[in-house]
Amino acid sequence: MRPTPIRSTRVAGPAPDRQRRRRHHPNFNVKDMQGWKALEAEEGLSEHGWRKEQQWALDMGLPGADSINDKSIPTFARGELPHFAGINTFLKAPYVENVRDVGKYDAAVMGIPFDSGTTYRPGTRFGPQGIRRISALYTPYNYELGIDLREQMTLCDAGDVFTIPANLEKSFDQISKGVSHVFSSGALPVMLGGDHSIGFPCVRGIAECTSKRIGIIHFDRHIDIQEKDLDERMHTTPWYWATNLPNVSPKNLVQLGIGGWQVPRYGVQEARKRGTNVLTIDDIEKIGLEKTAEIALELAWKDADAVYISFDVDSIDCGFVPGTGWPEPGGFLPREALKILGLVAAEGLCGLEVVEVSPPYDTSDITALFGTRVVVEALGSMVAHGKLGSHKHMIDKPVSF
Repeated sequence: MRPTPIRSTRVAGPAPDRQRRRRHHPNFNVKDMQGWKALEAEEGLSEHGWRKEQQWALDMGLPGADSINDKSIPTFARGELPHFAGINTFLKAPYVENVRDVGKYDAAVMGIPFDSGTTYRPGTRFGPQGIRRISALYTPYNYELGIDLREQMTLCDAGDVFTIPANLEKSFDQISKGVSHVFSSGALPVMLGGDHSIGFPCVRGIAECTSKRIGIIHFDRHIDIQEKDLDERMHTTPWYWATNLPNVSPKNLVQLGIGGWQVPRYGVQEARKRGTNVLTIDDIEKIGLEKTAEIALELAWKDADAVYISFDVDSIDCGFVPGTGWPEPGGFLPREALKILGLVAAEGLCGLEVVEVSPPYDTSDITALFGTRVVVEALGSMVAHGKLGSHKHMIDKPVSF
């Protein structure tokens, strides 16, 4: 006769006493978790902006058919809903036909459809279109932050800068003029690129409107600070020229995520000569995301009056962002970069650019979607921390056209 087997758990050995048995879930108070706090935060948000938009949609698009029970639905699509319809601006924000009106808004999105600074894979001239198109998928509300951009700020889309294909310098002049106009108006300029060569004229457009000092936090896999590439100021050169500006010091340039097999030695030599600040992915993994943000803020803000963020989507591992001009494995995970971005934007920005989104290489639009997320993450962090508009004190040399 066989002996009665000892009842076992999933681990070796006899089953423990019921009183000593380990619980499957840890003991915690759900109301201490972010999820519950976010639920409570939503209750304090206004719905005024949403109701106003619904009424505007009815006024502009005619009331819906008699068979429609929801009387907020118009006949012609206007505003956020439905996400698959309408003429896309960024996040379905109002289109400002007369750019002299951008100063009526807290922030203004402007497209820079330019890829003549590309040295390998073109296509980023379609980046602004791609980002705007997929941005329709989003709402202005963020659950974790407990903020609603529609209720807590004003955002407009100023359209695209008229760039000149195959002419870098004329396009740079156009870009600088457009950025300086938006910045001088008091609206925060948000630039949708475009290849990374636009970093120089974008920063120049802000720098010429102020005597104050500007720091730069640069997310990228590439160092982008050599003097020239193929005898021109290309997408590998923006920080050489930007840090030549009198109020943009290389000591306040912080570059996050640099590394891999596509960092030209010319740029490394220039970064060493100028004393810029470079953190690799390995550095960031060792010190952690919060410490990385702390270091970036300390270095970018040291003796500076404001910080500009340049976010190249190829800073993200290319498995997540295939639609970019110069993909490189081994970069940030999306949540890592977004975490750092939110922490550094919380101190306020004088400008934000998202570059190197190239929709032709990504039919799924996930790269463009990440570009959208960068913009709303930065805006949301500034709104949540009361820093949106903090750049206005810098505007002591506004331009007028």
